Amino acid sequence: MSAGTPAARHELRVDWPDCRARGLCAELLPERIALDEWGYPVLLGPVPADELTLAREAVTACPRRALHLVPRRP
Repeated sequence: MSAGTPAARHELRVDWPDCRARGLCAELLPERIALDEWGYPVLLGPVPADELTLAREAVTACPRRALHLVPRRP
């Protein structure tokens, strides 16, 4: 972590049985979520503090409630 990077204390998790690969999460948070060839999310590391608001919006927008923002494990 560089001096100007906020500490990442949260991470995203996907509840795979509930995910239906709609891709809305990746549209809302492309900095942290990419899509695989079937449209399922690929999580791109922990969520820095300056992206928490966007991450919360992506979690809230998930139509199946399959995306979660959780505290990062030590």
